[in-house]
Amino acid sequence: MSFRSLLGTEIQKLRRSKILLLLLIPVIMMWIPGIVRADLNFGLRDIPITPEKNFFIQGFMGMAWFMIPASCLICTILLIQTERSQRGIVKMLSLPVNTAKLCLAKFTVLLGLLAIQLAMSIGTYYISALIASRAHHYSFTLEPLYVLRGTVQVYAGAVPTAAVFWMLAVLIQAPVFSAGIGLASIVPSVLVINTKFWFAYPASYPFYLLMVEYGKAAKGIYETRIAWLPWLPVAIVITTAALAVSCLRFGASERRSL
Repeated sequence: MSFRSLLGTEIQKLRRSKILLLLLIPVIMMWIPGIVRADLNFGLRDIPITPEKNFFIQGFMGMAWFMIPASCLICTILLIQTERSQRGIVKMLSLPVNTAKLCLAKFTVLLGLLAIQLAMSIGTYYISALIASRAHHYSFTLEPLYVLRGTVQVYAGAVPTAAVFWMLAVLIQAPVFSAGIGLASIVPSVLVINTKFWFAYPASYPFYLLMVEYGKAAKGIYETRIAWLPWLPVAIVITTAALAVSCLRFGASERRSL
């Protein structure tokens, strides 16, 4: 089977699931506090940032720090466990299928789900900004290009994290252990970005990129330029290595049972 056929098969499987609802719920949860506390954006005397940019960045902080990596982790485990529980991997491996292609097709679906959640975040942001604007008679909405650029940066930063989580789900049979390791790696990411070795910790990438955007909006608070070196080469190596291991070990236990 071609990669396109495998990808189409994986998308068909998702249509019968409620995974999109699971992605929407945390997005809504993240923006409700922003609406309720929108008035706090006017009292930032010591921070040189406009209320509308602070509203946007503060709303996305929870997404970039925890919700996006956590959602990525949940989707990863669901994609793997759905196949294992229904012996879907065994059925696929009984066909003339390239396991590496199958692994990459599932990972592509994972990236697609991540993109959908961020698209939901953009839509929810504009709805939230509209509600806050009417409540406080001040426009909290930003131009779409600015919002899209910030969102794309967060998405790009989440790709290495997704690759690492995917590798963990492939290698660890017990979902409890893979979920536990993934969640444990998310929590300290806020602290890691303030160290010299943040670039070696993929879970910190989305939040780091958002904080750089915050530094541009509030000059003097945080760095305003992305440290491409050594971050970019390290991120590429981590992503490539994680996907390589995933492709090599995908369905290994199931192949032994055939």
